[in-house]
Amino acid sequence: MKKTLLATAVAGALGASVGVAQAATIYNQDGTQLDLYGNIQIAYSNINDAAGDSEDQLFDNGSTIGISGQHIINPGLTGYFKAEWEHDADEEKIAGGVNTGDQSYMGLKGNFGDARVGSWDPLIDDWIQDPVTNNELFDVSDSTTAAFGGNNPINNDREGDKIQYMSPSFAGLQFAVGSQFKGDAQDTFAGDDAGTEYSVDRDNSASFFGGLKYTVGAFSIAAAYDNLGTYDGSIESADGGSGQTAGDEFEAGDQYGVTAQYTMDSLRVAVKAEQYASDEDNADVNFYGVGARYGYGFGDLYGAYQYIDADADSTYATTYGGDSFNEAMLGLSYNISPAMYTYIEGIVRDREEDAADGVIVGAVYSF
Repeated sequence: MKKTLLATAVAGALGASVGVAQAATIYNQDGTQLDLYGNIQIAYSNINDAAGDSEDQLFDNGSTIGISGQHIINPGLTGYFKAEWEHDADEEKIAGGVNTGDQSYMGLKGNFGDARVGSWDPLIDDWIQDPVTNNELFDVSDSTTAAFGGNNPINNDREGDKIQYMSPSFAGLQFAVGSQFKGDAQDTFAGDDAGTEYSVDRDNSASFFGGLKYTVGAFSIAAAYDNLGTYDGSIESADGGSGQTAGDEFEAGDQYGVTAQYTMDSLRVAVKAEQYASDEDNADVNFYGVGARYGYGFGDLYGAYQYIDADADSTYATTYGGDSFNEAMLGLSYNISPAMYTYIEGIVRDREEDAADGVIVGAVYSF
């Protein structure tokens, strides 16, 4: 489930996630609070594959159950944790019930700021990409897509083994720094991308990511950087058309982004400029997007447009058959009750054979 304007406002006021905004407190005594929350999300989608053929399905869109807790250590220091698990509501009997984890972390927060360790979304996702599109399914593309393509194992792996410090706000100015650490006791990460098999050496590698945000009234601007340092590695084998050979070393590249947003009553507008800077010459990809979300009283009306400018030699241009693209999406949600809503989204991605264009209709029940 993604954040509507109302849920974002509630979450911001409580210092919690959208899920916790719906949470049921199951214990609250002597400074210790424990909350239980979750949602069921089922949807129908019709999306074009790479050949332009439409494929439809009834599927689970991220049903989650979570527990969060906090304990007041002293008036200026609080310890907290959060743990979430996902399950496939559309095929619960054959999917194994709660079958995978999501975010899970613990930390300390207080006058000094917030320090945490565990697994959660990348900073560039939260600060740069989400303000433009943080939708039910159809978000515009971003620098993570350019860096890793559709390789979900890497995308999921990026959330884990992280430490982060986020400062308090100093007259509207806030910063965050962190690292993803992979020790040599961890398995080598391997994957396959367009016929090229690769491995990532876990020899005590560590990334660096950081961001700076300034907020004044209803306006905010944020910048973030991630050097993707834990995904440098080597080619294990390659097909004849990849231009790479076994033994070649590679670097994952870098991510940069800046996003500005303004909120006025029930309207939020955000713009972003984001880049995936490849380690190879003439292989960068730039993203320029604008998104808006309006709470019309019974739900949200939202949409986004993005222009993608890819270097001709980039993997992105080779994969999607061009060096520039226009993406546009539109969505509408309707609140059935405070705990339940339905929605429809559609997207056009301007790729060969209309690949990845689609529509989704779904419903969410939160508790």
